[in-house]
Amino acid sequence: MDSIFVNGTVGVGKSTLAVALSATETVSHAVIDLDAIRRLSPAPSSDRFNHELELLNLQSLTDNYRVAGARRFIIAGVIETKAEIARYVDALSSEGMFFCRLVARSDVLESRLRFRHRSDSEGLLWHLNRVEELSNILEAADLDDLVLDSSDIPASELAKAVRRAAGWD
Repeated sequence: MDSIFVNGTVGVGKSTLAVALSATETVSHAVIDLDAIRRLSPAPSSDRFNHELELLNLQSLTDNYRVAGARRFIIAGVIETKAEIARYVDALSSEGMFFCRLVARSDVLESRLRFRHRSDSEGLLWHLNRVEELSNILEAADLDDLVLDSSDIPASELAKAVRRAAGWD
């Protein structure tokens, strides 16, 4: 597999794990945080999370990274349904994608989100509500090759477990 997709709810540590995976990767690779490539405000009413823009941008970035020599991809984001997997594999021109879903205890997620949105009470409320909704969606979707709890384990240790499970060691 040439791609690892770190999936999970808001505040679970997807970006942190992606950075930790990158720190241990010796093969030419790119790290892409999907939150960063889908920021458009306001989002169209037909695509409230800018999903279509995200896929277009992902394909463009992938093409550029591959030209520059990237052979592996580490992606931090959210995929909610099995039907979407093929679209991401296509956008990445991937040979195969390993899915790791991060989970965390609700108290940990709430603490992380309160810190992240300490100056944005409206955003905090939205994200606190979204955590439970998205957690239920991802649990039911069952897309995962590996599920890890990020509540108490350092990202560097999680990265080792992901690399082993994905066959990147």
